[in-house]
Amino acid sequence: MRIRIKAEFVLLLAMMAVSGSAAIAQQTTDKPKPRAELALSYDYLRSNAPPGGCTCFGLNGGSATFAWRVRPGGFAAVADVSVSHASNISSNGYDLTLGTYTAGARYTPKVGNFPLQPFGQLLVGVAHASGSLVEGRTPAVSDANAAFATNIGGGLDLHAGRHFSFRVLEADYVLTTFANGSNDHQNNLRLNAGLVLHF
Repeated sequence: MRIRIKAEFVLLLAMMAVSGSAAIAQQTTDKPKPRAELALSYDYLRSNAPPGGCTCFGLNGGSATFAWRVRPGGFAAVADVSVSHASNISSNGYDLTLGTYTAGARYTPKVGNFPLQPFGQLLVGVAHASGSLVEGRTPAVSDANAAFATNIGGGLDLHAGRHFSFRVLEADYVLTTFANGSNDHQNNLRLNAGLVLHF
């Protein structure tokens, strides 16, 4: 009788240990670890760098964006480098190369198993401009070595596997503050698309 009670007690302990291990394993698999990602994108930038009105023109280039998720379905730390170029700006044939170097935060809401993942972000940093538009005899923008820049927007990624996604579209309002003898503001719209690598 005593042996039977001990056997039942040992069996009960074994069942409790197995259930506890299964619960811990379930929690571990349900909570993925934070992951890093690198997005490589083609950029189109619509800018109004010359002061006064909208003497708008387009720049083409690329960007690299690194993000580290602080936690899944939440915030991520982001760093972005973007370089774009335009030639034959206005009748004077100016050219411009614009680089922005920004960092900040991104929010990614939980969408379950849905393949499309939206996100929104706010980044701040510096911008640098070069070319005849800012370095010529009558530059439209002066002091182009460094200016404040901010990048506010969001995008949509399409998951294509565990290790990569397609950035279907990202749209950002990019503000730069180069001195231009007018309002010292340049309002830019950046559109990009590309490939996102997950690590």
